[in-house]
Amino acid sequence: MKKILPVLLLALAPLCAAEKGWVSLFNGKDLTGWKVNENQETFSLKDGAIVAHGNRSHCFYVGDFNNHEFRNFELQVDVMTEPGSNGGIYILTEYQDESWPKKGFEIQVNNTYNTDPRKSFSIYEVQDVKEQVAQDGKWFTEDITVKDNTITVKYKGKIMSQWTQPSDWNGVKEFPGRRIGPGTIALQGHDPKSTVHYKNIRIRLLD
Repeated sequence: MKKILPVLLLALAPLCAAEKGWVSLFNGKDLTGWKVNENQETFSLKDGAIVAHGNRSHCFYVGDFNNHEFRNFELQVDVMTEPGSNGGIYILTEYQDESWPKKGFEIQVNNTYNTDPRKSFSIYEVQDVKEQVAQDGKWFTEDITVKDNTITVKYKGKIMSQWTQPSDWNGVKEFPGRRIGPGTIALQGHDPKSTVHYKNIRIRLLD
């Protein structure tokens, strides 16, 4: 009985996840459902992860789930940075052919990229985290929730940044399109000196 119980628990785990409404957006094998813009060679696959390393580029989710449009949701992404690397997870955005995404918000990925003081878990330029809490070379999870007009980013269950959009919000100076509204998800390839790994990209829709 002792040997059978762990096997049963493993078998039931996917069912429990499904009951909670979690859906995987990345199959761990290829970029089905994803579209890379200006520099396609920036993104590659290694050990079940999407690896961003190269000139600026973004990898957008364009798959079938909910017609790649999300409004109220919880998103979890496992991330690993190599030393001195910068990256990001965009939410509420849309595909564009080049440049930094104009629509939506970037949830920062940066543990030791010293030329940018905004650390991982920042809602970039909206509510920034200045303290490094995650470590290079180790997987950590960015847990991002959008509910109505509030964005919350957690690390190990702790709220790292939380922001509610004011009624008179007009975005930020360079990106007036940084507003809460339906959109998709994108992974950032920041620069040739940065290497960031992304895997286990899963989402659940909220009422």
